[in-house]
Amino acid sequence: MNMKRLATVLATVGGLFVLYIGISYLLAPQTTAEGFGLPTWPQDEGKGFLFVKGIRDIGFGLVIFALLLAGQRRALGLTMAATAFVPAGDMVLVLSEGGSAATAYGVHGLTALAVAVTGALLLRERPEASASTQIEHTPAAPQHRVMAG
Repeated sequence: MNMKRLATVLATVGGLFVLYIGISYLLAPQTTAEGFGLPTWPQDEGKGFLFVKGIRDIGFGLVIFALLLAGQRRALGLTMAATAFVPAGDMVLVLSEGGSAATAYGVHGLTALAVAVTGALLLRERPEASASTQIEHTPAAPQHRVMAG
């Protein structure tokens, strides 16, 4: 598998994953929040905050697919590189709040790494020359002068 295909697969899997997480926060906010890794999470009255997280995760997923479908691979690479901050921040938050270290490193840390690697792969790609920008170089046929005599 070449690097471009690998980057596309990783971005697609990442987009699907974050859409799944977002939808999970909308459909089952309490259950989904328990898996985040924090020792406590909003109960009933705080459910709106969990919906906010779900909506934002869905938005992140849609941005990934919009950039992929538009062929904006460099913009997607920059977006993925910047977005790696989110799961890295989640990891630090879970650890600083006394949450599960296994979840902090195993879920949030690995997610940050996967997102950063995907961004780096996308940014390493070289743009392909389009047919309109390619110039064919064919040797010119020698010209013969005819001398009038």
